[in-house]
Amino acid sequence: MPNPDEMIIRSATPDGSGRVLQVTPESADWTYVGLTIEQIAPGDSWSYSAELDEICIVPLRGSAVISSEHGEWTVTRPGTMFDGKPTCLYLPVGSNFTATAENGAELAVTAARATRTFPPKLIEPDDIDVEIRGAGNAARQISHIVKPEFPADKLLVVEVFTPSGNWSSFPPHKHDVSRMPEEAILEEIYYYRINPDDGFALQRLYFADGSFDHAWTIHDGDLLLVPQGYHAFAVAHGYTGYYLNILAGPEPVRTMQPADDPSYAWVRSTWNDDMNTGLATWQDIDDRINGDAGKRK
Repeated sequence: MPNPDEMIIRSATPDGSGRVLQVTPESADWTYVGLTIEQIAPGDSWSYSAELDEICIVPLRGSAVISSEHGEWTVTRPGTMFDGKPTCLYLPVGSNFTATAENGAELAVTAARATRTFPPKLIEPDDIDVEIRGAGNAARQISHIVKPEFPADKLLVVEVFTPSGNWSSFPPHKHDVSRMPEEAILEEIYYYRINPDDGFALQRLYFADGSFDHAWTIHDGDLLLVPQGYHAFAVAHGYTGYYLNILAGPEPVRTMQPADDPSYAWVRSTWNDDMNTGLATWQDIDDRINGDAGKRK
C-alpha cells in the first residue's frame, strides 16, 4: 500500500541558484519517470547527464543556452509559466548538456527511461498545441509539449493550467492497467505551481476498491508521485493552478489514454464544444467563469 507521506515531495527554495528537487525512477521506486528542477543564478552554468533517460528541458522562467554533444540551442519562457508558452528542447537517451543562463533561469528536466534513440529537437511555442478540455468549472488549458506523435521512445509531457476555483484531471481517471485501447499503463509526476504563490490546491488520489483514498493540500512547488489510482485536482478560488505532467510506461504505442472512474464518467456527457466557443486560454476560462471575482486589484 502506498505511503501518502512518501508520495508528496515539498520542494526546497534556493535563493536563485541550486537544486530545487529531483526524482529518479530509483528514488520513486518505479521504472520510467523522473524530474529535476534546477535554478541557475545569472551568469552561472549547470551541467546534467541523462545517462539512461531521454529528456525534455522545459524552462519555467528565464532563458538558458543549452550546449550538448548534439549542438547548441536556447530554451526560454516569457516571464513565468503563467505568462506564455516556452521554447523547450528534447534530447535523446544518454545525452549530456550544460545550461548557461546570462540573466538567470529555472529549468525542469523531464525524463523517461528509454532504449531507443531519436534526434534532438527544439520545441518552439508554435509547436505546442493548446487544448481547452472540460467545460464550466471543470474547464482547463492543456499545453502539449511532448505529444504521443512526437518522435520519442517513452516520454510524454504536458502543462496544465487550472483557472481560479476550477477542477482538472476531471472526471477522476487512472492509467494503471494495460488494456489498450481503453487504458494505458503509465507512471506520472505532477509538479505544481500556484499563482499567486501564497495560494493552495487540493489533489485527491484513490483506488477503486477503497483500500486507499487520500487528499493532499498542494502548495507552490510541491510534487506528487502518481503510480496508480484515480486522481483529480482542484485549485482555490482566486488562484491559478499549474502542473507539469511527466508520463511514461511500457505500452508499445505512446498514448495518454486514461480510464474514467465509472461513478463520475457521466459528467463528460454534459459537456459540448459550444460551451467553450471563444475560449483559447486559461485566462479566457477565468474571465468567463469568474469575471472580476477572485482577481486582485
